Amino acid sequence: MSASSETGRMNMASIGFIGIGLMGHGIAKNLIEKGHTLTVMANRSRERVDDLVARSAMEVKTPREVAAASEIIFTCVPTSKDVEGLVYGKNGILSGAREGLIHVDTSTANPVSTLEIATDYHARGLRFVDAPLTRTPKEAEEGRLNVIVGASPSLLEEILPVLKCFAENVFHVGEVGAGHKMKLINNFMAMSHASVVAEAVAVARATGIDPRALYDLVSAGGANSAMFQMIMPYVLEGDPSRLQFAISNGRKDLAYFIEMVNDAKATGLIGPAVLQTLTIANALGHGGKHVPHLTDVLTQLNGSNRSG
Repeated sequence: MSASSETGRMNMASIGFIGIGLMGHGIAKNLIEKGHTLTVMANRSRERVDDLVARSAMEVKTPREVAAASEIIFTCVPTSKDVEGLVYGKNGILSGAREGLIHVDTSTANPVSTLEIATDYHARGLRFVDAPLTRTPKEAEEGRLNVIVGASPSLLEEILPVLKCFAENVFHVGEVGAGHKMKLINNFMAMSHASVVAEAVAVARATGIDPRALYDLVSAGGANSAMFQMIMPYVLEGDPSRLQFAISNGRKDLAYFIEMVNDAKATGLIGPAVLQTLTIANALGHGGKHVPHLTDVLTQLNGSNRSG
């Protein structure tokens, strides 16, 4: 079948989705709204699955059933261990997949695991694409995510109509594995900057500098950034909603990043310090909170108070 005919077929594909969380719900909703047939499996959120079923999705109980019903499967789960469990576990994707199945993993995952899965899929006549996401659940609901794709050019062309159902921008960064590598680099930069902002706020409080004055100054200068603007509404108004990303997920991503750095025998100096910040925050019980709460952690460690 030619690439153009494959692309046409994907304009109305049978799609499976596992991982109906904050990001996954928006993606799945947009796939339904664009006319695709969707089969879903509950992971943690009953409410979001019920909403998709009300929109015409079919619910099944196992990854095997999702695979058997689908031409494409999307996964959007927290860790590589979760992805591996869906693929290799009892009644997993591999046990129900038909030849030619495409598995698109939108999770932020360990590239070592990604390449191992891709190799096992290839041996079975299946295909694996790493397509992690940037932006927030708000853009997921709006169908305006950024997608970072690791796949061959021909496979990207085949699935592009499906990706465009929920993506504003699609970045093709290389062959399979490259998407997850790029996402880890991106998240290393994001969490590093978030840690710097949190420490700056904590030191401002400790030294008697008004965080509002810090905001005004930074907003007008070269240190300003999207990350700064997403965190400061929490500092100034108690609103963490601008950055809905859990500290525990940031910690996981930094651990993957450092493993990738070490595997490449590269030099990484800042990553371990950022990982330590996120690890301490997690150990103090903040792991389930959004990243803007890092400002509280650093303030606590400095012996100050949030209103200082």
